[in-house]
Amino acid sequence: MGLNGRNCLDKKRIKDWGIKMEEIIKGRLIESAKIKEKIATKNSKEIANIAKIIINCYRGSGKVVLFGNGGSAADAQHLATELVSRFKHERSRLAAISLTTNTSSLTAIGNDYGFDQIFEQQVDGIVNKGDIVIGISTSGNSINVIKGIKKAKSIGAITIGFTGATGGKLGKIADHTIKVPSKDTPRIQEAHITIGHIICELVEKGLFGDE
Repeated sequence: MGLNGRNCLDKKRIKDWGIKMEEIIKGRLIESAKIKEKIATKNSKEIANIAKIIINCYRGSGKVVLFGNGGSAADAQHLATELVSRFKHERSRLAAISLTTNTSSLTAIGNDYGFDQIFEQQVDGIVNKGDIVIGISTSGNSINVIKGIKKAKSIGAITIGFTGATGGKLGKIADHTIKVPSKDTPRIQEAHITIGHIICELVEKGLFGDE
């Protein structure tokens, strides 16, 4: 017995589970690779176009604002950091903000107005016309992300959605949407961060070359 009284696996079952684990690992990696191959074939032009839009935004002294929930919140702050600090090369800093990191704002807005407004209200206070606003949602149907994007559009920002295969409601309202060809949340999230990294690299090279 162990693990709070639960029956532990015996030696044979441990060996069998070890083999099963390897099969799962290989399967998940192959699934992820196949999805990225599809993106390379179908979405490369779109990704390049979004990188150009972000480059032009920075050349006009604009900023990039990102947000999402859960794993997508982590992606938002990850990519904001790559832009502010650096991706691969030392260079000047770029203005990027993740709206998922200020716990005081998130809890105050959530408590006083509702969780569905946590991004909308921050966008209203931070975003200017011509900025880039990126909403990340694997389903494309996260209400708070959709409201944030709608508010950004009303201000005159350029809006971008990162979604799964269907695009959801976000795919219908964002100016540009990258739809990962999968309905599996972990695979979509893996693709989102890969796409984000590629965009960061293109933006860095486009603005600063290979410094």
